[in-house]
Amino acid sequence: MTELPSQPAYYDVLGLSFEEAWNLVEAGSTDRNSPAHTPTVGTVDETGAPQLRIMILRDASRVARTLRFHTDLRSIKAAQVRNNGATSVLFYDMSAKLQIRMSGQTQLLPIGDVADAAWSNSTPFARRCYMAEAAPGLPIAGPSSGLPEWIQGKKPDEAQLADYRPNFATMLVEIQSVEWLYLANAGHRRACWQWQDAQKSWQGTWLVP
Repeated sequence: MTELPSQPAYYDVLGLSFEEAWNLVEAGSTDRNSPAHTPTVGTVDETGAPQLRIMILRDASRVARTLRFHTDLRSIKAAQVRNNGATSVLFYDMSAKLQIRMSGQTQLLPIGDVADAAWSNSTPFARRCYMAEAAPGLPIAGPSSGLPEWIQGKKPDEAQLADYRPNFATMLVEIQSVEWLYLANAGHRRACWQWQDAQKSWQGTWLVP
């Protein structure tokens, strides 16, 4: 008989599973090599259809229950969030055999301390994306980066970037539910936690995988 490998400490412990979910997600905001650094982010369009894209996780806080992303304020994605803030974020770590889904409501923050700090702390090359002459997603005649010709292949300085700050916004997702799936030969484990506003706490339960 083949002996199955031992399971991690969180395998049958609801609280430890919740902690491990946030450990993985928070690592994604600081470690570029983490699988959680580039999750799939889903919003809802005007027809009610889900729209998915890969985004870079800029910050994650289990205390504040928030995830932060950056976007162009002129983008279709930003328009979707303004119309319907419902957002779902999917993380998958193949080596850890973990899938995590976090869902909540998104606020667009184009101005204020959070947005200003996020803009200032981004590299010039990252901020160069917001120098596009037209809104992301608009049709164009041929292949192009969308950037002005004079900045193609160049690193912008702060003076050149200043005029494009109004195109930048942060997306702050306030998490209201967390779903976890751990894959194991011994038997998968699945759980879900819902934020309870009245109690200011998470309520979790095991689910059938």
